[in-house]
Amino acid sequence: MAKIKKEKEFEIPKKIPFRKDDRWRFLIGVLLCIFTAYTLVAMVSYLFTWSSDQSLLQNPQAGSTAVEVANSAGKQGHSWAYLLIGRYFGIAAFFIPYMVLLWGLHLLKVKAPSLLKNFILSITGLILFSVILGFTFMHTSLLGLLGNGFGGINGLYAARWLGTELGNFGTALLLLFLLIVWCVMLNKRVVHFLENIFRRKKNCRASFAMTEEEVKEAEKDEKGKEEEGGVRLEVEKNEEEEEREEGEKSDEEGAIEFIDEGKDEEDKIPASILNNEALFDPTLELSGYKFPPVDLLNDHKSANAQVSDAELEKNKNKIVKTLNDYKIGIDKIIATIGPTVTLYEIVPKAGVRIAAIKRLEDDIALSLAALGVRIIAPIPGKGTVGIEVPNERPEIVSMLSVISDPKFKEAKYDLPVVLGKTISNKIYTFDLAKVPHLLVAGATGQGKSVGLNAILTSLLYKKHPAEVKFVLVDPKKVELSLYSKLERHFLAKLPDADEAIITDTQKVIYTLKSLTIEMDARYDLLQMAKVRNIKEYNERYTNRRLNPLKGHRYLPYIVVVIDEFADLLMTAGREVELPIARLAQLARAIGIHLVIATQRPTVNVVTGLIKANFPARIAFRVISNVDSRTILDTTGANQLVGRGDMLVSTGNEMIRVQCAFVDTPEIEKICKYIGDQRGYPQAHPLPEYTGEEGGSSSPETDLSQRDKFFEEAARVIVQHQQGSTSLIQRKLNLGYNRAGRIMDQLEAAGIVGPFEGSKARQVLISDFTTLDHKLAEIKRLGD
Repeated sequence: MAKIKKEKEFEIPKKIPFRKDDRWRFLIGVLLCIFTAYTLVAMVSYLFTWSSDQSLLQNPQAGSTAVEVANSAGKQGHSWAYLLIGRYFGIAAFFIPYMVLLWGLHLLKVKAPSLLKNFILSITGLILFSVILGFTFMHTSLLGLLGNGFGGINGLYAARWLGTELGNFGTALLLLFLLIVWCVMLNKRVVHFLENIFRRKKNCRASFAMTEEEVKEAEKDEKGKEEEGGVRLEVEKNEEEEEREEGEKSDEEGAIEFIDEGKDEEDKIPASILNNEALFDPTLELSGYKFPPVDLLNDHKSANAQVSDAELEKNKNKIVKTLNDYKIGIDKIIATIGPTVTLYEIVPKAGVRIAAIKRLEDDIALSLAALGVRIIAPIPGKGTVGIEVPNERPEIVSMLSVISDPKFKEAKYDLPVVLGKTISNKIYTFDLAKVPHLLVAGATGQGKSVGLNAILTSLLYKKHPAEVKFVLVDPKKVELSLYSKLERHFLAKLPDADEAIITDTQKVIYTLKSLTIEMDARYDLLQMAKVRNIKEYNERYTNRRLNPLKGHRYLPYIVVVIDEFADLLMTAGREVELPIARLAQLARAIGIHLVIATQRPTVNVVTGLIKANFPARIAFRVISNVDSRTILDTTGANQLVGRGDMLVSTGNEMIRVQCAFVDTPEIEKICKYIGDQRGYPQAHPLPEYTGEEGGSSSPETDLSQRDKFFEEAARVIVQHQQGSTSLIQRKLNLGYNRAGRIMDQLEAAGIVGPFEGSKARQVLISDFTTLDHKLAEIKRLGD
């Protein structure tokens, strides 16, 4: 009879290498930190007590307990400090305890500066400053202080040797050069500081928004280029920006400068804002934001949810008997216990056909009297056949257990998501930014909504509000309403929308088409920045290589979650399907990702157009194998046991996962914790969409009420020969609504043609001379 082997979850190594033992690492780190403290006390005390203590210790009776020194670290402390300061390095010896402290903090895994860089700087600083101090005081009356001067014996001897070889003037120049080199290696800003001294300019103060003076200076530089056909770039604060600035006042600390690498003359930035190299921090506006703690989550684990040896033995015997009845021999069985199902890996005897075992799926399920038996023949990457059998007492996987797992906490993904636990009791995580879109389907009550909550909760626990925004679509009006408290932190919506959670079908259509406008605008920014994706773009922006005067901005990820997609298709049809397909095809590179859920996985809902653009899919339990094939292109979802049991397909493999359970009260506590903190003045605004891009002209357009940027917008359009609203928005740094109104005025003035759908409007004027005559005529008629 075949033997069964119950797989263990962990092993204890027989021998732990010394350098990998956390206990020794921790103890050595603590010892080094204590030694640093003792050394510092001894050295600081030596500075004040060296003279009296040295005379006492030169006494033949110095070893007697009757002789007491004034040094706070005692006799040994005085001797140790004398060795470092008096004999060898002088005051520069303070670099030594700094190096020891860094080493200790590194062993304790405390966040500290770079170990290698600071060791090199400390060693070179120890030698350099010892020589500088020795050279500075070797011809003064202070030479005898601290034993052998401020530079110690080594510094004094080195300074005298250099003085003999180079003379005092040559030695001073050499030491000055070495000091400058050391300071430059310490901090790059020293270069800008020295350049400003040589140029007799004051250094620009740092802040996190450009000051009005800098904007004026930028405008002055641009005005001189108007005569050459360039376009003057101005920045106007609209009402929304002013409200945002009021919320930022408490966080502002000065002016921030961005550097642009464009080669064109119009792209250059005034020299006054090129000197600051501090990284831009997108989280600064909400610098006090606190991530939700794990104690807001509950542990739903049941103490009785364990698979006993008797259950394993019983199932093994039934599987072996059923296979033997059909003349199928096996060599051994290995059982892997999961939270919901147990995987029995069978090694068949030589000559057994795998297809014969696959055909016995229903017979094995009948003999085990179990629902949801699934056969994997063969298991990918293994020479075994898998039989998944539901546990008699399934375990609830709590969101607390997966959020607290080190694998998720240490994940470096751009959009980390943890779904639950696999059949081997390991948490299942993935990067939504790499997926890049997700289709979730399953029958009613099988865990689909809980799966969406797990995805959202994962992102809330790992990402700052500045890094990701959610667009939540909930036609049922009850599933995602709990997240409305996150409006001023994580949610994005149309400017005129009353509610952040989108429930109206028409608003859904407008929001999806608004997202396509945002997608196009982001691609324009990527093209201007000469990068390929949002990660490279944001990296350049935070490194101040992109100019905000040209419309560049930090781009947060946008995650669009749509519940009950089938209901939307019934009411809106292709008006919803087409923008979703376009976003799915193109939006990956610019950081817009879709998560679509439906409880009706039929072919008229999960169409070929949708499936082609959603390679990652999650299937909860469905009724028939036809529905399973619709979602996963294979059977299996119809054999799940429900209650969060799901199959996850990422295109190349399919994994069975028990979804993590997060209850409604837990979501309420998380949202309340975040919502009670200081947020942005409003939800993240999406581009406005009112039925046509940029709107269409109306007979009521009054050219006497022209926008003050009307003429500049006209010059931009004629210069680029492109009638695009986004071009005006980008070049003049305007909001989309205002740029659309200007485009209406340009059409009414006869400068651009009518709206032509997705194509740019035709430009009716080809040169600036004709434009000047046209503008003069408009001004005369308007006045």
